[in-house]
Amino acid sequence: MLNWSITFLVIALIAAVLGFGGIAGAAAGIAKILFVVFLVLFLFTLVRRAA
Repeated sequence: MLNWSITFLVIALIAAVLGFGGIAGAAAGIAKILFVVFLVLFLFTLVRRAA
């Protein structure tokens, strides 16, 4: 999950440098969503293992 988030972040950065604002915004949005999902699953796993 974290790998996909980083991949979309890199795509967003490259698209922004090349001037594709719409694609960069979409890729950045997807990267944010995937990162939040990763954090939620990670925290859930930590709490579950601690209990």
